[in-house]
Amino acid sequence: MIEKTVTLDDISLIDFLGVENRNINELALAFPKSKIISRGNEIVVKGDSGEVIQIADVLAALIDHFHQFGRVTSENVRGYIAQERQEFIPEDAPEGLLLYGTRGNPIKAKTVNQQKLVQAVKDNDLVFALGPAGTGKTYISVAMAVRALKNKQVKKIIITRPAVEAGENLGFLPGDLKEKIDPYLRPIYDALGDMIAHEKLKYFMEREIVEIAPLAYMRGRTLNNAFILLDEAQNTTPMQMKMFLTRMGPDSKMIVTGDTSQIDLPPNQKSGLKEAVRILYNTKDIGFVELNERDVVRHRLVRDIIDAYSKAYTNERKEN
Repeated sequence: MIEKTVTLDDISLIDFLGVENRNINELALAFPKSKIISRGNEIVVKGDSGEVIQIADVLAALIDHFHQFGRVTSENVRGYIAQERQEFIPEDAPEGLLLYGTRGNPIKAKTVNQQKLVQAVKDNDLVFALGPAGTGKTYISVAMAVRALKNKQVKKIIITRPAVEAGENLGFLPGDLKEKIDPYLRPIYDALGDMIAHEKLKYFMEREIVEIAPLAYMRGRTLNNAFILLDEAQNTTPMQMKMFLTRMGPDSKMIVTGDTSQIDLPPNQKSGLKEAVRILYNTKDIGFVELNERDVVRHRLVRDIIDAYSKAYTNERKEN
């Protein structure tokens, strides 16, 4: 049994605890194995470590909610409890379940190669996932990161992309760097939005529990106890890739995803992803998973488009 004390600073107790501690009683009913005691501006939680952590997470979310809206209702309490109760996903979850989405939908690996990616992440601290658009490599990687965070295996998620324009010029877009880069990172936000409720994701991002940033922001850092995803890695230079890979700190996992058929670098610039795969392919404890058109889970035409382009490029190489 452990004990944790949560202090309610700058909080109106009646608006937070509810009339006659109604909100705390609601929380206590949801976790009957633990004791929750309100003492002035402190809440003391006693119980087994798993439940105490969950209760502390709910209280942290409620404190954030109060600071944003000025009061907490019983409905708010029930909502945050529901989110927390679906947090932990056991390793032997049925039918390859990774986690539940924000609408209660199960998120799973849908193809053989996606299942290989999930297993590779479990078996290795660094995994390269290669494949064309629509194969789910980024989505599954984000799901694995969220799962690790929810299961308390890491303390934060860091997701990054190289800021390389795919035939477009970011410099002419209006706004500061964040406003220019955020649309480029939209697929990451969309995936996270499927897996973490809006208010909780906002809470995580404000506290940098979930961090989404351009690759340049990784320089000089050591990333400890984190799940780190480098997306669109085909657009890194060799020096950028080396810089990123050497950021890994203790108790961290990394996934590098990319599509070597969609490199947006200048023609005379080598892809850091291609070079990393060549150099590290036989290195122990690094996983490599290749996805292909059979793994495409978008519209059925996407598979045909990828196949047609692949055949065209093959024929061009033969002709040249």
